Amino acid sequence: MQPGFPPSQIRRLVIKIGSALLVDPAGQVREAWLRTLVADIAARKAAGQQIIVVSSGAVALGARRLKLPKGGRGSLEDAQAAAATGQIALSQCWAGLLAEQGIIAAQILVTLDDLEHRRRYLNASATLDRLMALGVVPVVNENDSVATAEIRFGDNDRLAARIGQAARADATVLLSDVDGLYTANPHADANAMLIPTIERIDARIMAMADGGSASGMGSGGMTSKIEAARIATGAGAHLAIISGKVDAPLTHWERGGPGSIFLAAPAKRARKGWLAGRLTVRGRITVDAGAERALGRGNSLLPAGVARVEGLFARGDVIDIVAADGRVIARGLSEYDSDDAAKIAGRRSEDIAALLGTMPRSVLVHRDHMAMV
Repeated sequence: MQPGFPPSQIRRLVIKIGSALLVDPAGQVREAWLRTLVADIAARKAAGQQIIVVSSGAVALGARRLKLPKGGRGSLEDAQAAAATGQIALSQCWAGLLAEQGIIAAQILVTLDDLEHRRRYLNASATLDRLMALGVVPVVNENDSVATAEIRFGDNDRLAARIGQAARADATVLLSDVDGLYTANPHADANAMLIPTIERIDARIMAMADGGSASGMGSGGMTSKIEAARIATGAGAHLAIISGKVDAPLTHWERGGPGSIFLAAPAKRARKGWLAGRLTVRGRITVDAGAERALGRGNSLLPAGVARVEGLFARGDVIDIVAADGRVIARGLSEYDSDDAAKIAGRRSEDIAALLGTMPRSVLVHRDHMAMV
């Protein structure tokens, strides 16, 4: 994969822009810089690439207009009010600049729940498909005016990855205040080195993340970007982190500018990809080494391999399946509620009827409703 994600190789691309790049410290849109990015987008569309924009900035813009302290993030109510006010300004800005390039913009606001609920996820996917077939550039943001702490992404990095998954995008680009993933925080360690290509997200890669937002304006750090990469690559898409602190950042990168690319893993089937990319789960089931090996061979999870059941969940809820050392190895839909799952944990399938008075299902999580992560 060459730098730049050219249209000849990447048919559909998601581009995420953070608040610190789009809004200056005074709460104004950095319009001159944004024009250069819109020119990049127009050039790619003219070359045949379909573009989706995930744009932060509503809270930052609204906070200035409402004169709210702490950038509008002093309380949930302030953030919701700032988002409601700023989203109008943000959408007008994008619509106006894209129109100058002869491009129609569309606005899509989503909450975490919209993409965690399977039917709403499919509705969002269909809408994105139709808009791009019509030549429109969808501009997506989290609907912070109604989202609460319990049902929000909290950062647009993971939102971009989930939107890419829903849109069946080939790649996602996160415009950042750093050039990519470094071995340490480059703002704090002069010896930190850029990692240009990441083939696998493991504990070593996760340890390099820094959860802070350098500007204090946004809500994401490198940790959220790596989590976004996990979602994107698991869905069969590449993800890049590049600097947005230059004009025409996509052109700059395509011409050899620095960046980090997380390479796509083999794509899962659509339903399993949606399961693996979910950000909310209702419980956890810890399994022994034998069960872990069986799951790796594509088997269902049997009660005999379960060591511990945690959380409160119902049949059909999404749960994590965890190895003995705490690693999440799979995600799936539980065939039992948490109380019954705890009763049959560690028992053979033929014992279930005696323990529960009935034996409706012989497995705790069926392989057809499970995705390895």
